[in-house]
Amino acid sequence: MPVASFALPMTAVLFDLDGTLADTAGDLGGAVNQMRVARGMPAMSIESLRPYASAGARGLIGAGLKAQPDQPDLEDLRQEFLANYESCLANTTRLFDGVPSLLDQLDAMGCPWGVVTNKPHRYTVPVMQALGLMTRSSVTISGDSTAHAKPHPLPLLTACERMGVSPGSTLYVGDDLRDIQAAQAAHMPSVAAAWGYLGTTHDIAQWGADLICQQPMDIIALMSSQR
Repeated sequence: MPVASFALPMTAVLFDLDGTLADTAGDLGGAVNQMRVARGMPAMSIESLRPYASAGARGLIGAGLKAQPDQPDLEDLRQEFLANYESCLANTTRLFDGVPSLLDQLDAMGCPWGVVTNKPHRYTVPVMQALGLMTRSSVTISGDSTAHAKPHPLPLLTACERMGVSPGSTLYVGDDLRDIQAAQAAHMPSVAAAWGYLGTTHDIAQWGADLICQQPMDIIALMSSQR
């Protein structure tokens, strides 16, 4: 287990949702594949779409339909994707292996935890409810809960304010470069979740996270060693 480069113990933990707590790639990829099939193209394997699952609708559309950021109909494609996704929000979505034990241990330690995601609120809540997390999470901040989404620090700072904890003693765990950038901007210690989606264009070791954890329970080992 790597040694943390930040002061411990932490008083709270915040998590990204897609690719960190929950494996949502099957349903997100399914929404893209509905678009492909509607256009006479074969469905792509979920594994080939998995790396893009933390990149939001535009990232998945780009991977599935080769859509470009400046494409005139990109917003129409995004709305089509979101409509498809809303019809299959939690068909295959599940918590990653080790996450149930991680959350149980945090609860047992009396360590509050919450979720900060860029997923829109109207999708975040049903997914959290389906996973049994909505009533357990101390705070849930979605991509449209504040004026800015990650990598802006405002969602993380808002979560800390609502939980009544200091950003400097709150750990943020995420599987995307934007997660680490948001934590850095908020002056929060960060952990890169190596079990997550990680994207395709950046080496996780180059993100600048304070620590890289290979599996969810590494976070408990990290925190327990300092208590």
